[in-house]
Amino acid sequence: MSTYTRPVLLLLCGLLLLTLAIAVLNTLVPLWLAHESLPTWQVGLVGSSYFTGNLLGTVLAGWLIQRLGFNRSYYIASLIFAAGCVGLGIMVGFWSWMAWRFIAGIGCAMIWVVVESALMRSGTSRNRGRLLAAYMMVYYLGTVVGQLLISKVSTELLHVLPWVCGLVLAGVLPLLFTRIVNNRGEQQETAHIWSMLRLRQARLGVNGCVISGIVLGSLYGLMPLYLNHQGISDASIGFWMAVLVSAGIVGQWPVGRLADRFGRLLVLRVQVFIVIIGCLAMLSQAAMVPALFILGASGFTLYPVAMAWACEKVEHHQLVAMNQALLLSYTIGSLLGPSLTAMLMQRYSDSSLFIAIASVSLVYLLMLLRNAGQHPTPVAHI
Repeated sequence: MSTYTRPVLLLLCGLLLLTLAIAVLNTLVPLWLAHESLPTWQVGLVGSSYFTGNLLGTVLAGWLIQRLGFNRSYYIASLIFAAGCVGLGIMVGFWSWMAWRFIAGIGCAMIWVVVESALMRSGTSRNRGRLLAAYMMVYYLGTVVGQLLISKVSTELLHVLPWVCGLVLAGVLPLLFTRIVNNRGEQQETAHIWSMLRLRQARLGVNGCVISGIVLGSLYGLMPLYLNHQGISDASIGFWMAVLVSAGIVGQWPVGRLADRFGRLLVLRVQVFIVIIGCLAMLSQAAMVPALFILGASGFTLYPVAMAWACEKVEHHQLVAMNQALLLSYTIGSLLGPSLTAMLMQRYSDSSLFIAIASVSLVYLLMLLRNAGQHPTPVAHI
């Protein structure tokens, strides 16, 4: 049977449209707040409220899937995200935007859990790796196209919100033409998120997802603000963010193949070391294109490799619960990253963004090096 079945293709099409909307708002929300002269720490807290919503949405998604199935859960998640988008146009302000970004974060996380869980349950041990790679490629492709859209269209709030909301609603349409069946619901009930987080053998993967959340949450939430403070226009910021995420797309396949061949532990060490090098390059005011490319290629490929490490340590019926646990770990990192880094940027300088990312990456690298005696597992089971 083909890996890319009709339900899988339609699911990825819907994800692409939703990711376009997510990417546009993730870049423009901090810029809109900066134009309203909000201090950096408040911009960081608005970003953190989105990731707090991700945290709640991740926990709720499994419960919703069990009771309503994949299709209805996807519809509900998309409508919640659409509501969070519409709310931004009602009132521009710190507290109101914290609330609306929190709601949008709930919807986004539920969408991710539904899509990832549906793909993992649709696959087998032989093709889950390809499905996960396709998922990451579609997600990053949508993110890049979203950044490029920013450089081509008006970035005014009331000009952007109508077509962003239209994209969200259009993302629901593909799922109206297929039904995703939960064939393993009985087995899946025996696996719980919290038990997955406590697995000792999967700890490096869980910690890697936390670190990945800190790195990517800080880059998504505060890189646009950093570039804005460097005097770069909104349109050009979209281009530079596209360069950053494009590097993540380019790195997906080679990093995945290297992890399969040489083991995930070795590849994780190299990735984290390159993240540190990328941060040092940004601090040294080196050429921005190669510096951002290095940072994007290593930082945006960290999550799938850490996820693969953890998933290969559990049984087949535990995969979806482990997926939720890893997304929860990633979301915790995404929540902590922008808020703490924004405070450092406010108190010291904008360079604190790269100092913070390099510091947490160094901590994870030391954790990985402590496992030097552990034989890396070269075969992926996801």
